[in-house]
Amino acid sequence: MPHFVIEYSRNIESDYDVNEIIDTAFQAGVDCGFMNPDSIQVRAIGYDNFRLKDGLTSFLHLTVALFAGRTLEQKQSFTTLACERLAERFPKIGSISVDMRDMDQQVYRKRLAGS
Repeated sequence: MPHFVIEYSRNIESDYDVNEIIDTAFQAGVDCGFMNPDSIQVRAIGYDNFRLKDGLTSFLHLTVALFAGRTLEQKQSFTTLACERLAERFPKIGSISVDMRDMDQQVYRKRLAGS
């Protein structure tokens, strides 16, 4: 915990290594100061089919889900940091967005193999 899910248009793979995108998002989580690096999990999902407004042809969207308890200021600080880092590192991507959502710890369940 927290879970980072990166959704992106698969056409960006011709310009960028998705693992670099994953690493950039992860590092933003480390640098924000309120996430434990050992707990951050990042995965990426590429899309072949999508529709964007205004003639945009590529996108990257980062959703972060974590247990409640962060202030609005912390959330805003992280989403700004992550969006700026991604935009700086991957300038050819047409649309970059970041969202952070609270998870309900009372209903979240997890199973680890061997546990």
